Amino acid sequence: MRGNHKQSEKEQAVRMELKYCEHCGGLWLRECGAGTVYCESCTAKVADLPVPKKKPQRVNLPVRGRTLVESFGAEPADDEMEAAGGAA
Repeated sequence: MRGNHKQSEKEQAVRMELKYCEHCGGLWLRECGAGTVYCESCTAKVADLPVPKKKPQRVNLPVRGRTLVESFGAEPADDEMEAAGGAA
């Protein structure tokens, strides 16, 4: 009988996952596999928002050409002294 009791407890277990609300950024728990993306308090707020008329397009950022550099090394200034070996 105990074996059946443990099995029924397993069947009643629900897996949960941590999710952030895509409206307010708050953390909440949802059932695994659920498609909800808003917390309970934001669901009503988001439902009141107007539906966009067209689907958002992919954003393309402007790209400039590459900058060409002739030399990468820094040239030492004339007044700089070179380090000499030995004690200071």
